[in-house]
Amino acid sequence: MLENAEKARNDKSTGPAGDLTSPAGAGAPAKRSNPRRKASLGARFRRDWQLLLMALPAVGLLAVFHYVPTLGNVIAFQDYSPHVGIADSPWIGFANFQWLLTDPSFWDATLNTLSITAFQLVFYFPIPVILAILLDSVMHPRVRLFVQSIVYMPHFFSWVLVVTIFQQILGGAGLTSQLLRANGYDGVDVMTNPDTFLLLVTAESVWKDAGWGTIIFLAALAAINQNLYEAAAVDGAGRWRRIWHITLPGLRPVIVLLLILRLGDALNVGFEQFFLQRDAVGREAAEVLDTFVYWRTLVTGEWSYGAAAGLVKGLVGLVLIIVANKVAHRFGEQGIYKKS
Repeated sequence: MLENAEKARNDKSTGPAGDLTSPAGAGAPAKRSNPRRKASLGARFRRDWQLLLMALPAVGLLAVFHYVPTLGNVIAFQDYSPHVGIADSPWIGFANFQWLLTDPSFWDATLNTLSITAFQLVFYFPIPVILAILLDSVMHPRVRLFVQSIVYMPHFFSWVLVVTIFQQILGGAGLTSQLLRANGYDGVDVMTNPDTFLLLVTAESVWKDAGWGTIIFLAALAAINQNLYEAAAVDGAGRWRRIWHITLPGLRPVIVLLLILRLGDALNVGFEQFFLQRDAVGREAAEVLDTFVYWRTLVTGEWSYGAAAGLVKGLVGLVLIIVANKVAHRFGEQGIYKKS
């Protein structure tokens, strides 16, 4: 009996795995040191200093050409003159913003910008997704590499060359007009028609950048488990059902992310493309916010007015990104960021 009592006391003083309990007999295991305790800042610096040194030039370029110039936006609240500088320019508060919001030409440029963005969001944004799916379905590597090289190439052309190519094809003396006149029809001049300008700039953007936009989607397609396609094929799913139930759900996080970024960049449709064609179709059709800022700032010297327009663009873009990111969270997607 004494041996049984001693054994019972020993069982109470040790846990099921032989861990010692507290002297008070509460049965709580003793605290152990965490082997994954975060290293100090100095230890992490000594461990990763090579990587930090490699990233230093990129961080320096980002700071010099992006963050430091951002401080110059203070001129939006001044009557800035480059002859006296920022320090000596008089402060006028929100007068530039009041002037901007009552300017009809600013609202015309904003309406054109939003119209082009909305149109390209519907008719241009899905094209890289479709093109990536088509390229991924090409099984022969050489054929796929050849097609990729062809569709990527226009991305490296300047907008001057792109507009020139379209001028040679769709201009008044272009190839299309010559073929129509040779067959007894009247020629067409799409390049100077303001009614078709929206279709023209969208076609130019598709030809130039749609192939380049497929790179991200091809990488996302490569990350999809191929066993899912094999299992679906065994279950009798055809090509279209595999695309609908496997490919598109696999691409959905990337599509949502790029869509949020595109919405945040809604007021920035480009400068060169519209600047080169502004005189041909007129200001009413081709004036966007980027060209508006150029003509009202660099040409007339109204520096503070242009800075105010740039701040309004940035504020609207920030609001669109936040709203679109919250909508993505509602649908269960990660979005750009998510609170932990």
